[in-house]
Amino acid sequence: MARKTKKEAEETRQRILDAAEAMFCVRGAARTSLHEIAESIQLTRGAVYWHFRDKYDLLLALWERAVLPLDDAFDAIDAESDLSPLQRIHKKAVGLFHRIVHDDRTRNLLTILLLRCEMVEEVAAARQHILGQRDECLAQLAGGFAAAIAGGELRETVDPKVAAIGLHALVDGLAYHWLLDPTRFDLETVGTATLDAWLAGMSLAPIAAR
Repeated sequence: MARKTKKEAEETRQRILDAAEAMFCVRGAARTSLHEIAESIQLTRGAVYWHFRDKYDLLLALWERAVLPLDDAFDAIDAESDLSPLQRIHKKAVGLFHRIVHDDRTRNLLTILLLRCEMVEEVAAARQHILGQRDECLAQLAGGFAAAIAGGELRETVDPKVAAIGLHALVDGLAYHWLLDPTRFDLETVGTATLDAWLAGMSLAPIAAR
């Protein structure tokens, strides 16, 4: 019986997250209350508060639900011993473009963070937490660029930290403009072509030779 209760609680938690994700995408995090989320799935407000204290908790849970599979995909790429450091960076970025287009949770999370998350006090803490995680990602990415420089794939004049920020801005910027209007361009095609051109500007060898 206890096992069934735990399963039901997790199912309810996921229903709340699904409802919050959908409503945040349309109305924004600041304009959506936990009470409205509860009503949309026929739950009491108390049931929602049993799982999540506030919108900070909800946003972090949505972040973790979308990012954990992406982390697993990146770990799998890192485990491919036949890839060079720059090839790993390239494969991760291309994979991210693919996931934004084809994975609902990744796309919805970015829609919330980039387009629907106003900087008000009740969600500012969650954004700060996510920005902290972004800094960790940038540090790891800078390590990858440093390895590519040491391995002779990139020019020695390349600053790994600057390269990491540049790649993050490239992916973030393309994703932002694609989310504004997905009919304007193909994110996977344009993203990969832009990535290749950007990396070629820092590389010691042509993209095709890698």
